Amino acid sequence: MNARILEAIKKSAAVPSMPQVVLRFLEIMQDPEFDYRDLVRILSTDAGTVSEVLRLANSALFGVRNKVVSVKQALTLLGPKRLRSLLLGRYLVDTVSNKRIGGLDMSYFWRRSLASSVLASHIAGEIAPRSRDEAFIAALLADIGIPILAEALPKAYRKIVEQHAPHGRLVTPDEERQYVQVTHGEVSAMVLGHWTLPDSICQAVNLHQSSSPGEGLEGTLARILNASDRIARLLCEVTEQHESVDICQEALSLVGLDTSLLLHVLPTVERDIEELADALRIDVVSSQCYALVANAIQESIGTVGSR
Repeated sequence: MNARILEAIKKSAAVPSMPQVVLRFLEIMQDPEFDYRDLVRILSTDAGTVSEVLRLANSALFGVRNKVVSVKQALTLLGPKRLRSLLLGRYLVDTVSNKRIGGLDMSYFWRRSLASSVLASHIAGEIAPRSRDEAFIAALLADIGIPILAEALPKAYRKIVEQHAPHGRLVTPDEERQYVQVTHGEVSAMVLGHWTLPDSICQAVNLHQSSSPGEGLEGTLARILNASDRIARLLCEVTEQHESVDICQEALSLVGLDTSLLLHVLPTVERDIEELADALRIDVVSSQCYALVANAIQESIGTVGSR
């Protein structure tokens, strides 16, 4: 890790800024004994944030029967961790998507990030249910270092960023360091730390490309991110069926699961991604590809399992 490069990037205009009300919300949540009333109070100080909180709470993602009409009610429904994830994701989408970042397919970037976050949530539900929200936000933001590096170091990083696209070649951390002296995981972790997210999330993001992320919560989350990203990549491009099964088996083996999990997850993945995209106001290409690829993987897994 090159601390000098990271510090220079941190001070650059490439790092997305957050509204003060959201930053204050994140700071309050750092205290494990925070008071819900403090969260409600700070969120209520900004009319735009109140509107966004209520819109998120009433989105199809949560399917509420009775309309949520207050910040307190929204916080109770969503919980502080999930609301934190959604607010960060929402403002980040606005900031990053409004920039023109040469060489980066932003539609693909968000499709893959959304798919990864949905999958990470499901995987965490199996092996680390108490950390499901942490896995969700970590997967959603694990690759935010890619557009940041593409903007901060456009010439040096261009050959790397061009591979983050359908059928792009997998780029190793060593290759990233060769071009820009840091990895996008390190940059993502630095930015999340700057936004005062918990160390467990930052460390997991920092380690998610590592083949040996270690034990403990950070290691578990890192393996979940690695697995979810591998499978998410399949859902964003057409791949041979036998290759899909092999990749899914290898990815899930990282977290001690087998492909039977996907038999339950894949039928709903398209709907989950669509609802999340709608909640975060992400404009992505039609998600029909999710269903096509998911069905192909599901059929192949079922065939393998019946042998």
